[in-house]
Amino acid sequence: MKTQGQNILFLILLLTSIMGYSQVKISGKVSFKNKGVAEVNVTLKDTYDGATTDAQGNFTFETSEKGAHTITFTHPKYENVERSVSIENQDISLNIDLKEQISEIDAVVVSAGSIEASDKKRATALLTPIDIYTTAGADGQISSALTYLPGVQKVGGTEGLFIRGGTGTESKIFMDGSLINNYFSNSVPGIAGRDQFNTSLFKGNVFSSGGYSALYGQALSGALMLESVDLPEETSYNFGISPIFLSAGFQKLGDNKNYSYGATAGYSLLSLMQKVLNFNTDFVEAPQGLNGDLNFRFKTKSGGFFKYYGMFNSNKMGVRSESLKPGSDFSLVKLNGKNTFHNLSFKQKFGKYLLNVGGSYSYNRSDLHFSTETNDIESNRSQLLTDGNYVNFKAVLERKINRISALRGGVELNNTDENLNFEAVQKHYKDLISSAFVETDLGFSNALSAKIGVRAEHSSFLGKDNIAPRFAIAYRLAKDWTTSLAYGIFYQNPESKYINGPANLGFQKSQHYIFQVQRASEGRTLRFEAFYKKYDQLIKTFNITQNKEQNQQIQTALNNDGYGYAKGLEFFWRDNKKTFENIDYWISYSYLDSKRDFLNYPVSLQPSFAAEHTLSAVAKRFIPEWKLGVNLSYTYAKGRPYYDIASTFKDGKAVNFIRNEGTLKDYNALNFSVNYLPNIGKKDAKAFPVFVLSISNILGSKNIYGYNFSANGSRSSAIVPPVNTFVFIGAFISFGVDKTDDAINNNL
Repeated sequence: MKTQGQNILFLILLLTSIMGYSQVKISGKVSFKNKGVAEVNVTLKDTYDGATTDAQGNFTFETSEKGAHTITFTHPKYENVERSVSIENQDISLNIDLKEQISEIDAVVVSAGSIEASDKKRATALLTPIDIYTTAGADGQISSALTYLPGVQKVGGTEGLFIRGGTGTESKIFMDGSLINNYFSNSVPGIAGRDQFNTSLFKGNVFSSGGYSALYGQALSGALMLESVDLPEETSYNFGISPIFLSAGFQKLGDNKNYSYGATAGYSLLSLMQKVLNFNTDFVEAPQGLNGDLNFRFKTKSGGFFKYYGMFNSNKMGVRSESLKPGSDFSLVKLNGKNTFHNLSFKQKFGKYLLNVGGSYSYNRSDLHFSTETNDIESNRSQLLTDGNYVNFKAVLERKINRISALRGGVELNNTDENLNFEAVQKHYKDLISSAFVETDLGFSNALSAKIGVRAEHSSFLGKDNIAPRFAIAYRLAKDWTTSLAYGIFYQNPESKYINGPANLGFQKSQHYIFQVQRASEGRTLRFEAFYKKYDQLIKTFNITQNKEQNQQIQTALNNDGYGYAKGLEFFWRDNKKTFENIDYWISYSYLDSKRDFLNYPVSLQPSFAAEHTLSAVAKRFIPEWKLGVNLSYTYAKGRPYYDIASTFKDGKAVNFIRNEGTLKDYNALNFSVNYLPNIGKKDAKAFPVFVLSISNILGSKNIYGYNFSANGSRSSAIVPPVNTFVFIGAFISFGVDKTDDAINNNL
């Protein structure tokens, strides 16, 4: 028995020795750019043998497999690698170099000069419709909400986006790629027109304060690209009521969820608020407006998607102010405005290609009547009637090269047909701007990408062409830190209102240089940006006296000898409920150094629409137990300069000079709003009301936007807001769509 036990033990030891002898060790190192990569899974395919790399990228394991096999190397951030090996009786050593896994989410995005909200995963800062509605003082308007971001000036006396030292007309607004020629309502001098487009119409936006894409043109300073919503999630109805307006609308979703249609209508009248609040502006005819819109969207069986949006708006108002003319007590101006906008877009994929085609039509009519009043007797009225028809067509074809690289190109046509009648002066202006563009997104790795584009334009009115190259590059410095650099040339036609006769004019030109450093992590964004803009070929004008007895003057374009610059630094910080529970806040600061010699400026001056320092802060808190959202915002802007520029004849030549000048008081405004949602948490609720109380400039700061001067410069009047403090109370009720989650998640 002892001998038999010894034999069995000997066999076991022999087999163990043989098995140990047949084990082969496989080892090596996995690297990326000569640095070891940890946590790489190394596996002998179709077996249980393998290992994971250590902090230096080293691995080792043993196997008893023999013959031809495959070893796989996998890691979420790198492309999978397979290596064929022949396992015999000798150990194997492998050194593997990985390639970065190119990912649309992980890739760095070129963001110099832009704030994007169309894709939340890749946005530099988010400005959703809920953000806009809950920004106190923005009045639910996109353009007003943008003034709380860096780069946009708070001007007040006229509509438009005043971006980094540019005029309001040097920025353009686009919807689904098509130019909107009448984004703001008609108004009278000294009172800014309002947004005519419903904020809820848009699901996202890209705001560029410089260096924007070659797909867009005719904007010297910046561009706002709006993206309309797709199909709604379900059928809904809504109703709004306040002392100044009534509105109602619906969105109907098809049974198969492949089409929808909807409409809204509204009426506004300010007369009731005139009786409650102390207005600065004497409205002899209270501002009133009637508006409506219609939309439809549907998907084709082949995957195409059509969107249509149409809008109509009419508004009236009459304003009486102290007259600056000798012998008269008051000046009167009355407005009757009408406009419409229609936009149709289509997109579809064809294999590796994506086609986007869109067109828009705009009509705008502004009928202004000017007169004076003395001893309650009104003088004969003079009429300024302008109307314009605008057609825009754009086609873009895009081909994906890989996940983060693409090539796109297309054409655009922008036709303008305007008429102006002012007493004996009549003008007809026509222009067709034809454009072609090409642009490529180049993703070299998750840490490096570039955008290269060029745009060419031809103006039938000017009879001239331009070519505008644009370039941007972005690099990831660390996990959450990126940097971007952008350069571009931008052209824009002279404004038609300055062209009153034949003139040998060319395109106005600007060059943008933008450098950005940004840290973006979940819920937090920190951004620093430095910029320099050089302006050339700006329009210079002078005043010609047509009738000395009536002292009637018109402005006439003279040449493209104007020039200027804008440079500065910007800071933006947003913390969305990360530091403080249920509190979303952001802070922005802009420093701007800008000078121009353009229009009737006699020398290079700081523009009257450019403040040197601007600071904004926005805070929002939702209190679930009270079903209440509380919102605050504050804006400070250093006082802007103002000028009274007159014209005289010297040696038979018109010469402009500064007759009066000064600096406005600093701008300050603290705004407050609350939103109450009584049906939050209620089960089976059929209606979802939101009650709103908003107070703009709650401290009653007496801000001044500028001054008007008499013909001889001896008298002046301040341009001020229609009311120092405005109180809004309203109720918005939706049926069919529960907004509870949106309200809680977005701090409504």
